[in-house]
Amino acid sequence: MKGRPCIVVVALLALLASGLSAARAADIGNAQTLAQGMRVRACLDAAARNAHVSPSVLLVLLYVEGGHPGTVSDNRNGTVDLGPMQVNSTWIGRIAARWRTTPQRTYAALRDSSCANIEAGSWILGQALAETHGDLWQAVAFYHSHTPRFGEAYLRRFYRIATSMMARARTEQPS
Repeated sequence: MKGRPCIVVVALLALLASGLSAARAADIGNAQTLAQGMRVRACLDAAARNAHVSPSVLLVLLYVEGGHPGTVSDNRNGTVDLGPMQVNSTWIGRIAARWRTTPQRTYAALRDSSCANIEAGSWILGQALAETHGDLWQAVAFYHSHTPRFGEAYLRRFYRIATSMMARARTEQPS
């Protein structure tokens, strides 16, 4: 959405600011953005605990997917991807059953609620982890697609972004 900070940037701000005082946090960004970032971080942390994955993995998935609240991305196969983690519409029925709600409400929550979308995305990754018997790399590929060429391309992108984020974090560490 124009004029709104990217959810990944907001989450990164929250991660960086978590150890800072309130006065120091004001130097990073405005209070509203920081508060939003802290909410996203809390969602990431809770979703990661529930899915038994690192919040860092979910953060990289958010970055790779590049969605935002309200995002609906059309796919060539007639499905759509929703929200920050670009949850595919093929999951709506299973997520609705899990949440004990209607497919319509699930669609709206996945599209519009960062926390609901992150929770669903982490659950999908958890399903992939179970399917792959704990193989995180294969689970990340399966998060995107069970078709090998698409899953492998996604995994390469995930790996490039993760290593780039780690390299930037190392160079930006205060001495």
